[in-house]
Amino acid sequence: MTHRLVHVGLGGQGSTWATDAIPPNVHDDRIEVVAAVDTDPERHELAERELGLTPEECYTDLETALSEHPADICSIVTPPSTHEAVVETALAHDLHIISEKPIADTLEASVRVAEKVNKAGKKMGVTMSHRFDRDKTTFRRAVEEAGDIDYLTARYTGNVRERGFYADYVYEMENMLLLDGAIHHLDILASLADSPCERVYAETWTPEEADYDGDCTGLVTLHFADGTRAQYEGSYANATTLNGWGHEQFRAECSDQTVLLDRRDVERFHADAYDTGNFESIGKGDGETVPLAERPHWKNAWLIEQFCDWIDGGDPMPTNVDSVLQSMAIVFAAIESSETGEAVDVQALLDDARANA
Repeated sequence: MTHRLVHVGLGGQGSTWATDAIPPNVHDDRIEVVAAVDTDPERHELAERELGLTPEECYTDLETALSEHPADICSIVTPPSTHEAVVETALAHDLHIISEKPIADTLEASVRVAEKVNKAGKKMGVTMSHRFDRDKTTFRRAVEEAGDIDYLTARYTGNVRERGFYADYVYEMENMLLLDGAIHHLDILASLADSPCERVYAETWTPEEADYDGDCTGLVTLHFADGTRAQYEGSYANATTLNGWGHEQFRAECSDQTVLLDRRDVERFHADAYDTGNFESIGKGDGETVPLAERPHWKNAWLIEQFCDWIDGGDPMPTNVDSVLQSMAIVFAAIESSETGEAVDVQALLDDARANA
């Protein structure tokens, strides 16, 4: 079945949706784009070129676009502070919603969004796209074969100190690292643990060399209900890019194997009793190479495909809005921990947000 879509947001990541995520699903007859919305009319040319729209099908006002174009889905790629209002407008027109992360700019707003979607009887997916990249999918499948997880680590370290690479609002965010970048990495760690996160401790800061209004560097420790632990290191302001965006390092220490993802290569290292007491280091390139998984589409293109399957009666996509609330709670627990200097109870924080939403 082909679903009619109105796309909202053509700047920054929204332009990537228009060029890379939506067109494959148009080609596969899963999506028909009927209109696009961006408050900057100069961006409409992108929708005309990449999505095949006419100037008359491009709008600066969402309400007008939805009133003039019947649709089934609204895709949202706008600043997080606008998500709740866009969701409300889409629900008023009886649309399903697929949105760029985060759900919203606060945990309370994220809870309200989930509640409004559920009350309306609609479906909402959140595109935690990193979890569904080719290398991360390969890593996940290898970890599932490596025995019980003891602990996990993740590292994103890059040099994006100067403004101009991202949209302006990213540099102006108060908690840029956690809300815009680490949210993907923490989501992956949580999904690998596959257990509720109980406790988070975090420290975040802005190095003097970095031109960000909010914190762009940080360390996060996570404790999960099943005993799994995880450690995250993230920075947009290092001197060099050791594990840049899309080339992160993840490591799973498991009962039978160590599984390593480093700069898009996946390896497994088998437990070896004869290696006990050997202090000679081994590293990338010394393990058994795990071939990268194969499928037609990855990341947001795959998530749109999953969303369409869900609408068509399939199982809920893994990153449905209710599930992603757990990842949002981890992020906001990390923010609170960094502000207070104390570890934060993740589930209690989420319960408070539900009570105060």
